[in-house]
Amino acid sequence: MQSNWDSPLNHQSSRAAKWCLSVLSRVLTLRIACLGLCFTLAGCDRTPWFAVPQQRPSFGDFPSHAARVVEMDDPGADQRIVRDILPLTDTTWRWTGQRPALKIRVRADENLKYLIDFTLPKVTFKDTGPVSIAFSVNDRLLDRVRYTEPGFKHFEKAVPRDWLAIDAYAIVGAEIDKLWTDPDGGRKYGFIISRMGLEQ
Repeated sequence: MQSNWDSPLNHQSSRAAKWCLSVLSRVLTLRIACLGLCFTLAGCDRTPWFAVPQQRPSFGDFPSHAARVVEMDDPGADQRIVRDILPLTDTTWRWTGQRPALKIRVRADENLKYLIDFTLPKVTFKDTGPVSIAFSVNDRLLDRVRYTEPGFKHFEKAVPRDWLAIDAYAIVGAEIDKLWTDPDGGRKYGFIISRMGLEQ
């Protein structure tokens, strides 16, 4: 008598099982190969999932300013003040003391001129009368001007090259000979300044 294990049915079942295992193995191998190929292709020339940081432009080819004129309401004006310029209020100008001065970084020393816009108010001028203002660069007298009328004033004059050093700060200043005393608080004022600096 044949055992169940030796029956033709068992032999057929065994062959079928082996065939199924073989097919499954091939399918699995094929799927793994396809998956590996997909990962390989995906790794080639794919867009990164994160945003590429914006590259900072190079300004090497752009000429930098030789110097600058500081507006009194500029955000960085306070860092330029050396002396005798009062804090900004809600205006575009400031009061000065007797010897206002700013520091200006010099990038080039060719064709630079001192420039200042200021006002001698009527309220102060009626008490002081005519005033003289000396304009200087690095404590060297550039010019002295006498003003016999109040109002807006503009002064500019070329600065000798040998007065300046490249990549260093120049001290640009002015000095008024007579101060006005505020009758209410006793504080002394020079003039109203709008802007001052060096310009090419």
